[in-house]
Amino acid sequence: MSPEGRIQDLLTFIYGAELGEQTWQQLEPRLAEFSAQNPELTAEVRTRGQLLDQRDAILITYGDQFSEPVQPPLQTLKTFMSRDLENTLNGVHILPCFPYSSDDGFSVIDYLTVDPALGTWEDVRALGDDFRLMLDAVVNHISRHSAWFQGFLDGDPKYADYFIVVDPAEDLSEVVRPRALPLLTPVATVQGVKHVWTTFSDDQIDLNYDNPAVLLAMTDVLLAYVAAGAQLIRLDAIAFMWKVVGSSCLHLPRTHAVVKLWRAVLDQVAPNVLLITETNVPHADNISYFGDPLPDGEGTDEAQLVYNFSLAPLVLHTFRTQNATDLTNWVDGLASPPGGATFFNFIASHDGIGMRPAENLLEPADVQALIDQAVAHGGQVSYKANPDGSKSVYELNVTLYDFLNDPARVDQPLDVAR
Repeated sequence: MSPEGRIQDLLTFIYGAELGEQTWQQLEPRLAEFSAQNPELTAEVRTRGQLLDQRDAILITYGDQFSEPVQPPLQTLKTFMSRDLENTLNGVHILPCFPYSSDDGFSVIDYLTVDPALGTWEDVRALGDDFRLMLDAVVNHISRHSAWFQGFLDGDPKYADYFIVVDPAEDLSEVVRPRALPLLTPVATVQGVKHVWTTFSDDQIDLNYDNPAVLLAMTDVLLAYVAAGAQLIRLDAIAFMWKVVGSSCLHLPRTHAVVKLWRAVLDQVAPNVLLITETNVPHADNISYFGDPLPDGEGTDEAQLVYNFSLAPLVLHTFRTQNATDLTNWVDGLASPPGGATFFNFIASHDGIGMRPAENLLEPADVQALIDQAVAHGGQVSYKANPDGSKSVYELNVTLYDFLNDPARVDQPLDVAR
C-alpha cells in the first residue's frame, strides 16, 4: 500500500470515516505543498542498508553545551564537532533548542523558533549540512506560556479543544504516570477554573490529539524540522500521547496509529528521514513501536529506531558488580530488530538512567544497590506514581561519570579512563 493509502486508513482508524476524510482533505494539500517546496527530499531514496549501519554514532547534546564569548553556542558546537569529532561521530542530536519555560527545554513555548540564546535556524541547518541531524519533537505537551495555551486561557475558539479538560471527580486511578505529581492542574480561564491534563508537570500542558487540528499542527511542526535539515526526529514521551479516561493512557492503539501516520507522511514526502521513539518502558512495550511489517516487505510501518533503554541500567549494574553475567544473558536473549529497523544503543542521556527497563532483568536488591550508589555519588531519584497509590523508581538522575566515580575518592586518571 502506498504511503498515501496508509495515511487515509490511519486517519479513518483515529477519527472515524467522516472526520478522517475531512482531516485528509486538510492534510493532503499540506503534503503537496511541502513536496513542491522540497523536491530534493524525494529525489534519491536510499535503501534500508544505506540509512543506518554500525558506523553511525551520534552526539547527544544541549545546544549550549559548548560555548565561547561572542559566538552563538550552536556555531561553537559545529566548530567543536568539525574540529575534534569529525572522524569519531557522524551525527548530532540537539536536545530541544527552542524557547522554553522549564524542564531543560522540554516545556516548549514555540516549536518553530530557535532560542535566540543558542543561535538561529541557519545555525541548525549548518550542523545538518556536515552531520546527521536529530531534532526533538516534544509532541505530548507544550509550555503553559505558549501562545496556544494562552489562547486557551483567553477563550480563543481556535484553541478551545487543543488541551484536555477533565472533571477532577473522574476516576483516573488507572493512569500510568512517569511522575509522582498531580495529574490534573487547575487553571483560571475566562470561562472559569478548568482542570487540564498535565502528565509531567503543571508547566507542561498535554495536547489533545482527539482534535484533528492538533494533529495537523504537530504534523506541520515535524515537516518544519525536516525542512530545517533533520534526518532523524525524536518523538519525546510518545507513549503518553493519547488519553482515554478509565485506561492506563499508555501505549494506546491510537498512540501507535499517530506514530504510524507520521511515518507514512515521511515515507511520502521525505523517505530518508527516520523516526525514533522515546519510550522509557520495559523492553516488550518499547519494541512495539517498531510497528507491523509493511505489506511490500520493506520493513515495518512505525518507528525505524527505538532507544535500547535496558542497556543503560544493565551496564551500570555490570560496572558496580564487576560481573557481566546479567548483561551477557540479556544480550544473548535479545531478538534482532525487524528488517528496516534497529536499536539506538546508549548508556546515558540527559534524563539520567531509566530504571523501568530494568524490570524483570535485575533483582530488586540489585536495583536498590544502583539507587544507593547514585544517591551516594550526589545523584537523585525520580519516582513514578502507580495506580494503587504507591511509587516506583523511574529514573536515576545522575551522569554516567558521577555514577561510576566516587566524589569522595577522586582518582582523576582512573575516573577519566572509566
